[in-house]
Amino acid sequence: MSSRTVEAEVLSRRCVMMRLADFSYEKYQKALRQSAGAVVIILPKNMSTMPQDIVQQFMELEPELLATETIVPVYFAMEDDELLSIYTQTQVSSSSQGSSSAAEVLLHSATANGFQMVTSGAQSKAVSDWAITSLEGRLAGVGGEDLPTIVVVAHYDSFGVAPWLSYGADSNGSGVAVLLELARLFSRLYSHKRTQAGYNLLFFLSGGGKFNYQGTKRWLEDNLDHTESSLLQDNVAFVLCLDTLGNGDGLHLHVSKPPKEGSPQHALLKELQMVVSEQYPDVKFSMVHKKINLADDTLAWEHERFGIRRLPAFTLSHLESHRSAARNSIMDMRPHVDLKKLSRNTKLIAEALARVIYNLTEKGTNGDLEIFTQQMQVQEEQLASLVDWLTTQPRAAQLVDKDSTVVSTLEYYLGRYLKDVKRHFVRADKRDPEFVFYDQLKQTMNAYRVKPAIFDLLLALCIAAYLGVVYLAVQSLYRSTRRSRNWSAEETKFML
Repeated sequence: MSSRTVEAEVLSRRCVMMRLADFSYEKYQKALRQSAGAVVIILPKNMSTMPQDIVQQFMELEPELLATETIVPVYFAMEDDELLSIYTQTQVSSSSQGSSSAAEVLLHSATANGFQMVTSGAQSKAVSDWAITSLEGRLAGVGGEDLPTIVVVAHYDSFGVAPWLSYGADSNGSGVAVLLELARLFSRLYSHKRTQAGYNLLFFLSGGGKFNYQGTKRWLEDNLDHTESSLLQDNVAFVLCLDTLGNGDGLHLHVSKPPKEGSPQHALLKELQMVVSEQYPDVKFSMVHKKINLADDTLAWEHERFGIRRLPAFTLSHLESHRSAARNSIMDMRPHVDLKKLSRNTKLIAEALARVIYNLTEKGTNGDLEIFTQQMQVQEEQLASLVDWLTTQPRAAQLVDKDSTVVSTLEYYLGRYLKDVKRHFVRADKRDPEFVFYDQLKQTMNAYRVKPAIFDLLLALCIAAYLGVVYLAVQSLYRSTRRSRNWSAEETKFML
């Protein structure tokens, strides 16, 4: 189909191009109402150059784009010089359609260059037998087999309106980076018997987090329903889920049920409050209580999966609400992670966990005592490299299979610091699937420079006119020659 920008009067059966800077839901709806053939939304290559109000506006519109049913294909493309040139020329052509003079419109239509946008047109098909992969590893405590277990969880997949552009820097690349750094720090403590604690530590990187935490759901079923003994069955102190920790001036502990006095989860709450007040007074810490609503199609936070199975769990995040647009957006790119704040949150969580594990408050240790300092300090460079690596590739669940480099690299990283690293797989039920993934998530669109159809019509008219003039000229010449011959014959007869 021929390309147009949204400024054109007629968009029917046209490929409508929009830049993010000019995008609005009203313009998008205009294209749908006029039965556009396709919509192409052009994203800037460097998202940090975009005004934050425009980025925030698009993030809030993404759920609307996903919820709106349409037969019109919507494409997203990263801006480059060639694409920008195509857009600029298309915009000039589209704006001329509103000229007041009909002659101007006709002349411009005949002389302007247009672009024909062509895709392969392959039909999307459901992908069968797709495996969502989760990873676990552990650190064993000292003091017997019946030790309580602390579980640290983060989902590694991302989500957005375009899977191939979903990098999930803050949600949840930051949570994965914090978990991996915690694994490194506590592995050093647990590597010496005198610093081993009376807790088992279990680290879990879940897949399918953006699809109602399918990886966590299957992992719980495998451990609680299909095995006789596991760390989750024996004695779970609490489950700490990490989600969206790469920014913000606050830290919120999301719970489904307020922790009881004297419980390990209450101890963590108190230690978090103490570490914040004594070491990070500028951080605003709060506990957010929200009951699990089983009537909702999707759960709000990952800890609710554990709460349904009656395991004490909560989620730490700098977001105060699970409805934040930042959790499911293609705008969630590397600039959304503030490395200083990510490092601060990592150290804060590590300090609070260590105080719970080693029972430091009951031993009379002051809250301003820092455990992770000098050689044991949080490595900001390592966090930076983790976030950089996580945001160089899209991690949408429908792109990360069991053979993906994302999974193998995460498994290798966990294996450096933890014991008994395992993979867990979840596949959709073939009879009643809870999720279905499709292919054709990435296509090549070719732009061909063409003249508009009216140019062919005018060219045909010009050729016809030219041939008509030639024909009349030949006829005129023929008549004139014949007449001159007749005159010569009569003149000869007269002389005779």
